[in-house]
Amino acid sequence: MPERWRATGATAPGQRTVGEPGTARIAVDLLGGDQAPAVVVDGALRACKADPALQLTLVGPADAADAVLAALKPGDRRRITTVAAPTDAVGAAIHTVAEGRADALVSAGDTRATVLSAARELGRWPGIRRPALTAVLPTAAGRLVLLDVGSSVDPDEETLAWHARLGAAYASVVLRMPAPRVGLLTIGTEPGKGDRLRRALPAQLVDLPLPGGARYAGLVEGGDIVLGRAADVVVTDGFTGNVLLKGLETAYALSGPPSRNTDPLARAALLLGVTGTVVVCHGAATGPDLAAGIALAADLHRRNSVAAIADLLSAQRGIE
Repeated sequence: MPERWRATGATAPGQRTVGEPGTARIAVDLLGGDQAPAVVVDGALRACKADPALQLTLVGPADAADAVLAALKPGDRRRITTVAAPTDAVGAAIHTVAEGRADALVSAGDTRATVLSAARELGRWPGIRRPALTAVLPTAAGRLVLLDVGSSVDPDEETLAWHARLGAAYASVVLRMPAPRVGLLTIGTEPGKGDRLRRALPAQLVDLPLPGGARYAGLVEGGDIVLGRAADVVVTDGFTGNVLLKGLETAYALSGPPSRNTDPLARAALLLGVTGTVVVCHGAATGPDLAAGIALAADLHRRNSVAAIADLLSAQRGIE
């Protein structure tokens, strides 16, 4: 795999140190979130107690990190390291990933600051100008990948075409979907529906080679996301995706997910397009939400998911 597509979080070959098999070293931004640091401390404690192979680097005020250490059993405290960062905790946390001292980052802080810091410190994949926040939603038919949910609020055609590639690769690698169907979110399924961007993009998506045997399945509406029958991956801009995601969060919190056979809606998204594993949680995330975000980051690292997605995209571009 060419060096430019490396997705390990290291800044140079040989720089990254490797933890024990099964371990996952997650850097946590203690200042991220509307109720930080208390809610982040709660989430970190929940994650530690649920996963004995988890190692956390807590980045932020020393007193907040001390609260986590004080609540853990002495034997578990050695799984925690701290980095003092009274202000830019997310930047310092991303730096630990860039230096190879952590395998992944979790933050519920400002999305723009997280995306910019990750792109600057970790680097972007070739062709990616705007990384995409990628969420997995429960549907009546199973699961669906939605992107972008908050990173690129005013994308162009090239950005959304890349999001189609990224989403297809995520569905193929992480969800193991064979030949995922990729849809474009707009206000109707008839040709020509939507704004200028949505009217212009379908012609490009029809002929766009997609990884994992994916194919463009056409236009989809908001209701199709709940049903999950028209597409496995839905592409949209970060503004629309974020509004949709927050609306679904509230609806599912009141009534439950659309099927008893699907998992609850996770309030965490993977930032795709940067060289490392970066999970962004909702600013209004609760302790359980933060714990779920940490668990997601650990699972993605253990499965080497980001590197596998990068491999698939690199191979697919090589045969275009």
